[in-house]
Amino acid sequence: MAKTSKKLKAAYEAVDRNKAYPLAEAVALVKGNASSKFDETIEIAMNLGVDPRHADQMVRGVVAMPNGTGKTMRVAVFAKDAKADEAKAAGADLVGADDLAEAIQNGESAFDRVIATPDMMGVVGRLGKVLGPRGLMPNPKLGTVTADVAAAVAAAKAGEVQYRAEKAGVVHAGIGKASFDEGKIAENAAAFIEAVRKARPSGAKGQYIKKITLSSTMGAGVFVEDVA
Repeated sequence: MAKTSKKLKAAYEAVDRNKAYPLAEAVALVKGNASSKFDETIEIAMNLGVDPRHADQMVRGVVAMPNGTGKTMRVAVFAKDAKADEAKAAGADLVGADDLAEAIQNGESAFDRVIATPDMMGVVGRLGKVLGPRGLMPNPKLGTVTADVAAAVAAAKAGEVQYRAEKAGVVHAGIGKASFDEGKIAENAAAFIEAVRKARPSGAKGQYIKKITLSSTMGAGVFVEDVA
């Protein structure tokens, strides 16, 4: 069994594990317990009353963080000709068509988001086994299959966060860094919570949001009051 570090033990002692805190208070606790030498990521997890195995209970979407995420997003774009030029001008890190597909098949993985113009989906579709498990397959519902590649690249670079319910009905995401001030972390958390709330699927019955937890990379989780 892994030993609990002194820092993590102290973090747990500072938090009442049976209490749900107001958002601002939860943010203060999480930020205060993020004492590692590196800039820890602030993460949010929401336990939902859904079973994603049923299509009408899947929760998936995208939300722009008001204050960014603090993460450098590397973007790959499948486009040709003028659209490829637009993507490069917008700051895409990798741009191509069949050549980019071949590079990915051969192990290229230096990207966090994949965007494609509609005409390139035939090429991208062949990468399903590579991109699918990483949650990177372009999807029109998430704005990653689009003719407006410049806007999509800009949104990704600015701190757009994608989320998708896992088997147990949990959605989670990194919403900032411990170096952010408390107000910015709280704004980002509120934006994420509201986006997930609005994404309630038609098949969800009973209590939709069951639990909200904030944590830092190396810190203890803090339960957050649902302010609905």
